[in-house]
Amino acid sequence: MELRRLFDDLVRFETELWNGLDARLQQKCGVTMGALDVMSVVARTASCRVNDISVALSITVGGASQAVDRLVARGSLVRRPNPADRRSSIVELTPEGARLTAAGGLVLDDELAARFRGAVTETELDRLGAVLATLRAAGRPAAD
Repeated sequence: MELRRLFDDLVRFETELWNGLDARLQQKCGVTMGALDVMSVVARTASCRVNDISVALSITVGGASQAVDRLVARGSLVRRPNPADRRSSIVELTPEGARLTAAGGLVLDDELAARFRGAVTETELDRLGAVLATLRAAGRPAAD
C-alpha cells in the first residue's frame, strides 16, 4: 500500500471519527471529546498531574495545562497542592466532573460500538489495535 494514501486515510478517519464522537457527546452530555479525554485520564490516574495528562494524551504540557485550566473554570476539575512535590499540583475530578466522565463514557462506548461493530470483525479490530500500538511504540523517541 502507498504510505501517503495510508497516512491520508488514517488521518481523515481519525478526524471524522473524532468530530462525530465530539458532536454526539456535546449533544447528549454537553461535554467535548477533548474534555472527556482529559477527565478520563484524571479518573484513571492516581495523584494525577498535568504531566501525566500530557504523556497519556501525547500533547504538550502547556496544552494539557490549558485544558485543565478550562475544566477547572467549568467546575469539572480542581487543582490541589501536591504533598510530594510543592512545584506541582494534583488534578482531581469534582463530583460534576465525575458525573460528566461517567455519562460521557457511556455515550462514547455506544458510539464506538455503533461505528466499529458490524463494520469489521472482532479479529480485525484486535489486529488493528495491535498494529496501531506497534506503530505508536515505534514512533516514540527513545528515552535518553
